[in-house]
Order: sequence, then C-alpha cells, then structure tokens
Amino acid sequence: MDRRTFLAAALTSLLITAAQAQTYPTGPITLVNPYAAGGPADLIARTVGAAMGDQLGQQIVILNKAGGATAIAASSVAQAQPDGYTLLLSNASSHIVTPALTKVTYDGMRDFTFIAMIASVPNVLVVRESLPLKTVPELIAYAKANPGKLNYASVGPGSQPHIAGEMFKQMTSTDITHVPYKGAAPAAVDLVAGQMDMGFLNIPPMLPHIQSGKLHGLAVTSLKRAGQLPNVPSLDELGLKGFEVVTWYGIAAPAKLPQAIVDKLAAVIEKALNSDEVKSKLNGQGVEVAWLGPKEFADYLQVDSDRLTKLIRTANIKSE
Repeated sequence: MDRRTFLAAALTSLLITAAQAQTYPTGPITLVNPYAAGGPADLIARTVGAAMGDQLGQQIVILNKAGGATAIAASSVAQAQPDGYTLLLSNASSHIVTPALTKVTYDGMRDFTFIAMIASVPNVLVVRESLPLKTVPELIAYAKANPGKLNYASVGPGSQPHIAGEMFKQMTSTDITHVPYKGAAPAAVDLVAGQMDMGFLNIPPMLPHIQSGKLHGLAVTSLKRAGQLPNVPSLDELGLKGFEVVTWYGIAAPAKLPQAIVDKLAAVIEKALNSDEVKSKLNGQGVEVAWLGPKEFADYLQVDSDRLTKLIRTANIKSE
C-alpha cells in the first residue's frame, strides 16, 4: 500500500468512526457492576446510568456480576467489543488490587479505555469509645509505645480499609494487628462492642455510630475533609502528607474504544454529574461526586496503581 492509499484508508476510517459516534448509541448500553445489588456501587451505577440514559435516549442496563474480587465483571468487559455498548463500573479493585493479588485473565490497565471518574466514598479512621485516645497524635504515640497491642478491622485482605491500615502503619512506623472481617457491618458490631480497637472504614456505615458517640472519628483518609464529617480533619492535614485511600468509582470500556465515542460518553457523564438530582441522591448516601475526564482519570489511575502496587509489595499484603 503506497502512502496516498494508506492516508486515504486512514481518512475513510476516521470518517466512519465519526459517523458512528454521531449516531451512537442506537441500542441499549450495558453497564456492568462488579458488585451485588444494593450498596454504594449499585446506587452509583443506577443513579448515574439513569441520567446518562435520559441524555442518550437509550436505556442503560445495569448488569450485576459479582465475584472474583471484581475480576469476573472486569474480565467480561475486557473481552467485549470496543463499541461503546459494554461499560464497566470500575474501581481500584478491578484495575489495580485484584490483578496485583491474584491471577486474572486481563491486564487491569492495558485492556481498558478509561472514560471518567465519577464518584468516591471516603473512609474514616474510627476508634472504639472506650479507647482513651481522642486524636491521631495520641493514637500514634500509644501505638509506638505499645507495639502489637492495638488491632484494626478491615473488610477483607486487599480491601481499601486493609490498604489504608497498612499505609498508616508504614507512614507512622507503628505495629498494629490487622483483623479482616467479611464486611463493614460485622466490623462495626465488634468496634461498637469494644472487641476491636480501630478501623479505616467507609463513612456511611460508620456515621450513625460516630454521631451516637459509640465510635470516635479521628480523621478521614481523603486529602480533603469529607462532606458528611466536615469537622473531622484529614490525615494529610494532620501531617501524613499524601495519605489518600478512598473507594473511588469510574466508567471504563474495553481497550481501543474510538475516541469520538469516549468523548461523547465523557460529556454525557459530566453533564449527569452536574445534575442537582444526581448530586443530591449520591450525597444523601455519603457518596461524593468526583469528576475526572478521560486523560485525567487515566493519569490518576496510573499514579494510584504505582502507589498501591508498591504498598501491596512492601507490606506483603496477600489475598485470602
């Protein structure tokens, strides 16, 4: 093929792609949620999906594919056609943590097109009511003076609360014992009962216990203060610079999704997130809107990947 023929073929391909983007979508879009129905992920998928569908004039079908620590859903999307009709509600587990801890059939970074970050659920460092430590400096000092005496709850090996706990230990040079639970609810029960000392857990299920005084919220794990706990400082502002472990969510698609479709979906998602109705529904459940466009989302994910995979290696975090 000579140069003119090659350029003509490339131009034709671009024109076809642009035409497809103009008419896209012509049918329902499937948004695969790697978690079971119920919970923050499902709320985010259904709320944002409904707003996207209204703009696109097509139904966004939410397909729950739980299992494999998000790998089942991620693998199915990675293997789908890059035509914009199969999307993934993505997070750190599907792209970073699970591929780092277990053998999966996809590459968490190379096998996806990253369209937008859409939301995050901050975590909060809580301690039991009977623990006489009311500030982070007091907690660090006690942990250093009593290595191995304190324990912290997570929702399982490799979970965001586990990663937050190990990051805290590394940044403060403390020895605190990890105790994994099957979910936030049983962890909260033992924290309230005084069986556990502390935990780094999603704010929404912890909020009632903080408000009742059964647990003390010492700091949030996002860089900025959380909307639901405006009077609780971040670990970053307390001196643990760069400490950030939040449960973020985004929208991804199979690799090689045409740029014109990426741009169209990103614009639709941004408009959906700017809706007062969407913001109100998410904020009411402790979910914060966290918009990043395609390039910014991909850049953030690469930084998060480098940071978390290093932590997983140095802290010797293992899967169950």
